[in-house]
Amino acid sequence: MKNIKTYLLGMLTVICMLSSCDKGFDELNVNRVDPTTLDAQFIMNRAIIEATYPDNFATLQMLTYNFGIVQQIITPFGSSLSGGNYNIFNPGNTTPVWTNFYRNVLKQTVDAVQKTKDDNNRTNLYNEARIWKAYAFMILTDTYGDIPYTEAAQGFISGTIQPKYDKQELIYKDILKELDEATAALDASKPTSSGDILYGGDIIKWKRFGNSLLLRAAMRLTKVAPDVAKTYVAKAVAGGLMQSNSDNAALRHTSLFNNWIAVHLTAREKANFYLAQPFVDYLKNNNDPRLRSIAYRHVGAKSGAEQAAPRTTSDPALQIGMPMGYDDVSIKNTFATYGVASLYDYSQVNLNTILKVTSPEYHVTYSQTQLLLAEAVVRGWATGDANQLFQSGIRAHMQQMAEYDASAAISEPAIQTYLTANPLNMSTAYEQINTQYWVASFMNGPELFANFRRSGYPALTKNPYPGSEITGDFIRRLPYPDSEIITNSANLNAAIAVQGKNDLNTRVWWDK
Repeated sequence: MKNIKTYLLGMLTVICMLSSCDKGFDELNVNRVDPTTLDAQFIMNRAIIEATYPDNFATLQMLTYNFGIVQQIITPFGSSLSGGNYNIFNPGNTTPVWTNFYRNVLKQTVDAVQKTKDDNNRTNLYNEARIWKAYAFMILTDTYGDIPYTEAAQGFISGTIQPKYDKQELIYKDILKELDEATAALDASKPTSSGDILYGGDIIKWKRFGNSLLLRAAMRLTKVAPDVAKTYVAKAVAGGLMQSNSDNAALRHTSLFNNWIAVHLTAREKANFYLAQPFVDYLKNNNDPRLRSIAYRHVGAKSGAEQAAPRTTSDPALQIGMPMGYDDVSIKNTFATYGVASLYDYSQVNLNTILKVTSPEYHVTYSQTQLLLAEAVVRGWATGDANQLFQSGIRAHMQQMAEYDASAAISEPAIQTYLTANPLNMSTAYEQINTQYWVASFMNGPELFANFRRSGYPALTKNPYPGSEITGDFIRRLPYPDSEIITNSANLNAAIAVQGKNDLNTRVWWDK
């Protein structure tokens, strides 16, 4: 009997739940903790953060291709680390920019644009997002050439999941237009957000960043559209460029919010990457005080385990860059020549300064901007003292060293000594300016790769690795990801038919 009563009571409870007892049921099941939408500023901040590859393996594109191609950082190891060190195609390391920028940076940025475009109280955030969108697309098109642009990052907005590819010429024309319009539309009298991770809502700094990025974009066209370049250089200068290092577009890191490329090189890749001989020799032969800030060497190390503090020195005279063209077996043939105990004895990026996990990462800097402006003056596209701008750019980068760590700071006398010894010579101005740009862009992989192809400087010697897969002296672009063959093959094939083979040799439009 007791069991029957219990059963009947249970049935009544169920009936009650299915009928009159469901009052307030829907309200109870609404999650009042997790957000269903995010504020556009938070989305924009995420897009800015994602542009610095907050994932260990995503940094391998810079480490294995960008840095190796321009001969600043190299590895003798192959397999998953192969790329520019051997001048070969490694599909695992050519895709991170594509994947990260389309899936993360642009998805967030386009969402921020969409959420703010019709909001009169958020016109500044809307135009900041347009500037960041242009920056992201510059990196993508500089790396791969023709890419999805007008229909890109529209999956959640219009349902477009197989975007067409646009020609780089048309992409750059629109990037220039967007940067010009968006930067001019920024208005300090209108609402801003102190939660802005890049400039804390400082519209003057955003304007200087936008115009400096416009200058960079304009100068990219020096070979193919000099008249267009000249026009937009004038617009950028008139709008107002960066005035000091305080205007740098940089992502600041902390012990909790890390520099991911530093994390990667501090952990699993610590013993695998080295400063390349051309870079070390250039700094060393010119008595450049930045070498002490950038490099260190574990003298006599015969293994990764021996790369420890007792062996560490930043003495410029003792730095030895790893020669180009060797793998982890053939590199042994260089030890006697260069007086090192093993491959682990070559110089590396200093993990106590440039690559601390708290070190900043730079997108566009005052130093780069001054150097590009110096070139524009030499070309007759802007007015000013080219030598003064050239030296200002060098000085700014040397002063920038202190932002990594106090121990990396360069004294004013040391800076002045270097500047006095290295004035701009108009007969070699393009080479001097762009070689200094090479130094000033250290650790900025996409920009190093782009400006090297654009300017042809520094005058590097071809990597002599015998297994090279390229037909020319240097890699000119990175191939599209294999994923596009599966998900967007028709549009991919149409782009290849226009641009050329999907390999390391095909030049992008502006690289003529």
